[in-house]
Order: sequence, then C-alpha cells, then structure tokens
Amino acid sequence: MSELVLALFIIGVGLSVAGMGTHLYQGISRQVAALRWDGRSALESIWNLFVSFVCGPYIMLRMGLEHEKGKAPSTVSVLLASVISFGWSFVTGLMILGTYVAVARAGI
Repeated sequence: MSELVLALFIIGVGLSVAGMGTHLYQGISRQVAALRWDGRSALESIWNLFVSFVCGPYIMLRMGLEHEKGKAPSTVSVLLASVISFGWSFVTGLMILGTYVAVARAGI
C-alpha cells in the first residue's frame, strides 16, 4: 500500500510542477503553451523542447479534454490522454524528487 501512495505522490508532484510551469510560461511569454520543438534559433528550439518536456503532462490533459462546441469530449481521448499524462507525470515527478533528495543530502 505504501508503494501505491508513493507512486501517487510522485505523479502528483509531476503534474503540479507541469501545471505551474505551464501557467508560468503562458504568463511570461503571452502565448499558449503547446508541445513543440521548433524555434527561430537553436536556443529557442532547445527551450521549447525543455518546456514541452516539463509542461507536457498538463498540456496532454488539456488536449484530451478538448471537444467541439456543443459536444462532450470523447471517452477514449480522455482516458488515453489521462494515462499518457499520468505516466509522463510519474517520470518528471521522479526526476524532480530525485533532484530534491540529492540536493538535500548534499547539504546545499
């Protein structure tokens, strides 16, 4: 049971950081965050790739919940986006918590 709670906590951390990063990016850049890796320069392309990696789970959830006006979102697209997003959140949350623990143990 404790492993399940730990996994859900890691997913929660990853999704929280993704949501926070998405809204921070949208507030600073004044454009909607999207999954992309193109840019006018190599540095901008790398930045877009980094933003897509960190903010990807939140963007995937938002894309899965999109629907046409007057229609409900498709159950399959919602479930698929949720599974992908939660798996992605687990990976990013694990990286974030691993970095936090490493820095905390180093005493920095």
